[in-house]
Amino acid sequence: MPTMSQILIPATTQMLTGLGRCLDKLEAHCAAKSIDPAVFLTARLYPDMFAFTRQVQIACDFAGGAAARLAGEAVPGWPDDEVTLADVKARVQKTLAFVQALPASAMDADEDGLLTLKLGRNAPEMQMPRKTYLLDVVMPNFYFHITTAYGILRHNGLEIGKGDYLARAIPRG
Repeated sequence: MPTMSQILIPATTQMLTGLGRCLDKLEAHCAAKSIDPAVFLTARLYPDMFAFTRQVQIACDFAGGAAARLAGEAVPGWPDDEVTLADVKARVQKTLAFVQALPASAMDADEDGLLTLKLGRNAPEMQMPRKTYLLDVVMPNFYFHITTAYGILRHNGLEIGKGDYLARAIPRG
């Protein structure tokens, strides 16, 4: 069975790299078509869903927060103040760098040990095993928000496909 770092680091690296490539394509698309990138950053799939920028922020928060919690580090307190495409791209890169900088050995320590956390702003504190947190909370939520961000871009006309989403060029090792 893979360790927690073997689950978290490659998955978040692959998906955030793919998101970064989609953002590069978005930048080129907006420049070529004379479209204000804010049109995409504020787009949503349905009125009661979060907009694109918020989807990216939440995906980054799950990746960075999980890496920090599992490594016994402080969860990054990044403000959700991204308003430009450059800001959103920087958030993705900052998250990638943060996840990759934490020691895998710290993430893998005591996988059955308990984490104390709140699953929502108004939720009470609770405890759960570290690996349960990773597999049942972090990864499904991370993939949901990454996929929703991709769906918003695609729905609004950005020509991206599954290879962009999956960042196929990343070698497995």
